[in-house]
Amino acid sequence: MSQWLQQLPKYWRNRNAITYLLWPFEAVYKIVWGFRQWAISQGWIEQHRVNATVIVVGNVVAGGGGKTPLTMAIVQRLVTQGFKVGVVSRGFGRAQASLQIVKADSLATEVGDEPLMIFQKCHVPVVVGAQRVEAARHLLHQFPSVNVLVCDDGLQHIALQRDIEICAMDATGLGNGRLLPAGPLREPWPRPVDLLLHTHQRTLPEGFESRRELSSFAVASQGKTLSVAELKLKPVEVVSAIAQPDAFLAMLEQREFQIRHSTALPDHDSFETWQPIHPELPLLCTEKDAVKLWTRFPHALALPLVFEPEVAFWEAFDQLFQSRHRYH
Repeated sequence: MSQWLQQLPKYWRNRNAITYLLWPFEAVYKIVWGFRQWAISQGWIEQHRVNATVIVVGNVVAGGGGKTPLTMAIVQRLVTQGFKVGVVSRGFGRAQASLQIVKADSLATEVGDEPLMIFQKCHVPVVVGAQRVEAARHLLHQFPSVNVLVCDDGLQHIALQRDIEICAMDATGLGNGRLLPAGPLREPWPRPVDLLLHTHQRTLPEGFESRRELSSFAVASQGKTLSVAELKLKPVEVVSAIAQPDAFLAMLEQREFQIRHSTALPDHDSFETWQPIHPELPLLCTEKDAVKLWTRFPHALALPLVFEPEVAFWEAFDQLFQSRHRYH
């Protein structure tokens, strides 16, 4: 059953026999969603404000949409502008559900791969927890100087009041336009958001664009860097456990890597049972995968993603943030 569910996203690209068979489940999902929205309008679902400006970066489709790279870009921009920033996240893939502060010695199994990567790259407080409100309050209690919270994912978790909502959309766009499980949509689109950013190819006329490509260097577990030009001279093996493995592979092929073998595991996989096919070859992965792979395969090389929203996006973001930031 789980293997079938993992294959379901490939049917979301268009309307077909499988998605039509799932229509009754989509209808139930739509009814539940509609009741939830009504309950929110009636005040039955309580929303909580915290003492910080809250920016939610999310998407309306299941799976990856480029949320984490966008989250990191926003955090880094605000930090350079002098704001005290913290990040809250659910921490997909971790073994426990309790609140956790991400630390230098944290493991991905404890806090999740993406929160650990954010902490290592952005050097800001990060707290993970299934309940965004609890995570936000815990972070602000432990780090009282923080005045901006960026929520990595959580567009649909409305219990945490937010000041800015940003939707990230990747090259898959809206897919077949249907709700789960007949399509990729977590909620009906269009829905109001403050900013929409296409984190890959543009799929809708509205919103801003961004540039994403692989870095010119790879990073080893001890921090040493190797040039892509050097790595391309020999065969390599590739492994990934991300939502869009084909996109990563396509970027490698565009750089003309000599890929001897590639493996795509389910998103957030722990790599606990995975073994390389060609252990004698350099092993390439994403930065998100590296925080898990390096515990077992310290020779693995992470290829950073260069991600940059267009200037117009940052201009709109800065103006929006200045008008809504109230905590100093």
